[in-house]
Amino acid sequence: MKNSEFRQRRSARQVLRACLKKLHCERGQSLIELAFSVPVIAMLIFGSLEIARVIYASVEVSDAAMAGVQYGTRNPITAADTVGIQNAAAADASNLSLSTNSSLSCTCSDGSASTCQPTDCATSNIETILTVKTQSTVDPLIHLPGLPDTFTVHGQAIQKVLQ
Repeated sequence: MKNSEFRQRRSARQVLRACLKKLHCERGQSLIELAFSVPVIAMLIFGSLEIARVIYASVEVSDAAMAGVQYGTRNPITAADTVGIQNAAAADASNLSLSTNSSLSCTCSDGSASTCQPTDCATSNIETILTVKTQSTVDPLIHLPGLPDTFTVHGQAIQKVLQ
């Protein structure tokens, strides 16, 4: 019996030594894994933040176009007020540098084309349509590899002018 107990103790010691050697060899492995994974995770986080900023700016530029078209479609006089349309769009997106363009087009209420002349639509009414286009450039806070240096976002709103 003593012989079998001795063998069991010996084999237990061997297993314990093997485990301790293995732990001793893997002592710095988690530090190396951390060193490799932290930059990747940081790039994912910062990249997500930059994309969120661009999405926020695109929503704001679209809302600015809508604010400009809402100002301009009140009546035919405000539809021709390009400075007022630009001011309304700029006030809606005050934290962005915004460029705004507006244009008027006409169509007949029966669906035929019009050049905005009173004689164009003999059997129907002229409908004036205001289009406001906005644009802004977003410069990322951190320039990450694989992402562009700047992002250009566009907004557009089209609405019929009230007569």
